[in-house]
Amino acid sequence: MHRSIRLYGALLLVAVYTLPLMGAQWLALRIGWPNERIAPRLWHRLTLRVLGIRVRQQGKLARNGPLMIVANHVSWTDILVLGSLSGVHFIAKSEMRSWPVLGTFARLQRSVFVEREKRGASPEQAREIAARLAEGDPMVLFAEGTTGDGNRVLPFKSTLFGAAQLALSALDDDHVRVQPVAIAYTRKRGLPLDRRERGRIAWIGDMDLFPHLREILQSGALDVEVRFGEPIAFAAEDSRKEIAQRTEEAVRHLLITALRGRES
Repeated sequence: MHRSIRLYGALLLVAVYTLPLMGAQWLALRIGWPNERIAPRLWHRLTLRVLGIRVRQQGKLARNGPLMIVANHVSWTDILVLGSLSGVHFIAKSEMRSWPVLGTFARLQRSVFVEREKRGASPEQAREIAARLAEGDPMVLFAEGTTGDGNRVLPFKSTLFGAAQLALSALDDDHVRVQPVAIAYTRKRGLPLDRRERGRIAWIGDMDLFPHLREILQSGALDVEVRFGEPIAFAAEDSRKEIAQRTEEAVRHLLITALRGRES
């Protein structure tokens, strides 16, 4: 009973600030004022506070020039975590479009929705992402194509890395930067998480959203560390598979050092 009250209380609290922030975001997109990235960032920060998730950042998001941010993927909460740190846009799976609340905000945040299972759709999706990169929008790609257990990095899929190359045709720059980022869930209630506990926090496969939300609320305060690596230059002559492999290795190193509590 107490757990249900806490869940519905959290949902009610989120609803209180979600509606006005959605209105502000709609207005920002409609007339271009205020900055369209302010409301989503504030929403992500407020929702993390409701969920009891604290974020620690190491390193910085690259600022100059076209940027693709490539991160490991553990849970839907990764979107809140990265969205709270900077004004970014997400490359999200198509199913997210219909999610309650998160899906609506994803649309208002101008996410690019992709269907990874449809191979024939990849070139068109890559062109859409490339156009956004060329416009100066920092785009977040979860390159594993699915969520992992938070203890390791799964192999990166290289297909959408090609969007960075496509963006070069519309730019004066000779390269697009690809920045590796690791998201590590490290502590619960101030104590280090072990592999099993980290796996329980992860949102894997076809798990329903609300049971997982309840699990997060029951976990108590969670600490997550975000480590930004050095950007990798992606030029027209480079191989997207090689860039994907280099980025995967960099994210894996950042994740391991974060989970072990070391400096990267």
